[in-house]
Amino acid sequence: MDVLGWILVILLFVVGMVGAVYPVLPGVLAIYGAFFLYGWMISFEPFGVWFWLIQSLIVLIVIVADYAVSALGVKKFGGNRASVIGSTIGLILGPFIIPVFGLIIGPFLGAVIGELIIGTEFKKAFSVGLGSVLGFFASTVVKIVLQLIMIAIFFIWVF
Repeated sequence: MDVLGWILVILLFVVGMVGAVYPVLPGVLAIYGAFFLYGWMISFEPFGVWFWLIQSLIVLIVIVADYAVSALGVKKFGGNRASVIGSTIGLILGPFIIPVFGLIIGPFLGAVIGELIIGTEFKKAFSVGLGSVLGFFASTVVKIVLQLIMIAIFFIWVF
């Protein structure tokens, strides 16, 4: 049972890290779920109150940072609510419409289209689109770093 537990925990860690880049996957919640899976299949004994408080705080930070950093990238380049919404829609739909490059092109086009819909000139809309891509990359870096910290804390606590 221990071997199966470890395989599933590692699988959830991998899904979580892929989810940091690919927004359709659960990301940080898969990693958080791996801790519970470990507890149910192997043992909750290594985890104390501090483990759960630290991990829960990191989960909260990742969720807030995911939206805040992406939106900040759009806002920094002069975007508004329409471009933030367009960028988010593009981020979700892009990978399905354009499988390989949809993660980059989707938010860009979504932000540009959002700006154009509300009457922004093309040059500024293009700039806001670039801001959405930069915001996505910054958000992804933050998520990857924080999720790696979560996994490291898990291994420190368990071993």
